[in-house]
Amino acid sequence: MRDKILTGLSRFISMALNPLLMPTYACFLVLWVSVLCAQPVGGRAMVLVVVACLTCMIPMMTVGTLHHFHFVRDKQLNSARERRIPYVVTLVCLVAAALYLHYHHAPLWFTMVPVGMAVSCLLLGVVNLWWKVCVHTAGVAALVAMLVQVHVQGLSAFNLLYLIVATVMLTGMVGTSRMVLGRSTLGQVVAGVALGYAPVAVAMLLS
Repeated sequence: MRDKILTGLSRFISMALNPLLMPTYACFLVLWVSVLCAQPVGGRAMVLVVVACLTCMIPMMTVGTLHHFHFVRDKQLNSARERRIPYVVTLVCLVAAALYLHYHHAPLWFTMVPVGMAVSCLLLGVVNLWWKVCVHTAGVAALVAMLVQVHVQGLSAFNLLYLIVATVMLTGMVGTSRMVLGRSTLGQVVAGVALGYAPVAVAMLLS
């Protein structure tokens, strides 16, 4: 009984923190906890919707279409080979989100968030050719990197320390859930954290 509860909880965590949701979560956090929270709600909501469509809906629809036509067997993309096309589509969508933010005069540090995520996606895609990395931990680690840089660079609207700690804990929970489900090993989880955190942190530092 306890094993069933643990498995069910792990599946819920994996779904709630799906990698394709991370850019949307990041955009929401930037628009509501940084200095940008002073902007009109309508404008922020529009940016969030566009980013969500570009970085979440389009990749999810791509995966659904590939599954429908039997190009992938599992929508969870557990096979490294089946991740290749979704990686490319997600990379293009992240670049499109960065261009959207740039042409709508978003601050450079904000634009660099999807840029960093795109670099992370590229690195994950390359490594994926030889070895499967935990993309779930990469996604949450990217959120941690974004929050840390917003906090360190003095761009937050209030103290983000507790939010950062909570997100770090979520990273651990995601990694544990992936191992419980047998989807990733400890090495793959740690590699995912590194490949998710570093590109976003560096990109924002360069801004």
